[in-house]
Amino acid sequence: MDKQLIIELKEHFNIEFQNVSLLEQAFTHSSYANEHRTLQLEDNERLEFLGDAVLELLVSRFLYCKFPNVPEGRLTKLRAAMVCEDSLSKFAKECHFDEYILLGKGEEISGGRARASLLCDLFESFLGAVYLDQNLQVVETFLKQVVYPKVDAGAFSHEMDHKTQLQEVLQRSGDCLIDYRLVKEEGPAHDRSFWINVYCDDRLIGKGHGKSKKLAEQQAASNALLQIKK
Repeated sequence: MDKQLIIELKEHFNIEFQNVSLLEQAFTHSSYANEHRTLQLEDNERLEFLGDAVLELLVSRFLYCKFPNVPEGRLTKLRAAMVCEDSLSKFAKECHFDEYILLGKGEEISGGRARASLLCDLFESFLGAVYLDQNLQVVETFLKQVVYPKVDAGAFSHEMDHKTQLQEVLQRSGDCLIDYRLVKEEGPAHDRSFWINVYCDDRLIGKGHGKSKKLAEQQAASNALLQIKK
């Protein structure tokens, strides 16, 4: 097992495996296991199966608690966006998992290390390994660092339109004026950040920050919804 991976997991996520063979299994692709049969390695496919179920359970609970007024249909779409192949492969890359996966020569040459489906499976396998070696709470803590912040940052706002939801909630009691105001923007043109406040009838009800005005508005609406819930 690559010692650098063990170090990164400890430093970045405070995860220390008791059974390192589980971690090794999570990062062993079937192509590598097949090419090294004398080592009798187990590939990560069974861990992927388990990790997929653990991920769906925890993400479902997170969304259920975070969005108490959102109907089942929207929650299902948002969960699907969060756990889809494209999203999970990006999470795996952000964690540098692509650097440590053990691949067979053919898979390596064909670009498997950058293949979204492979990285998605790897991410789920890792979650399965953490669950078996530690517990569900450790997996949850990891997701709070890697996955859940993306929701607050508006990465899935195309599936969860907080502005529309806020409008629906506020106008249940009658018409009101909802106004999004740019408070501040800074940074170079290629890396701007925006701060936006949302008002209801000139009363401040939420604040947001993002890399675009749309994302900042979505976060402001999300923040306002949280305040209303309180």
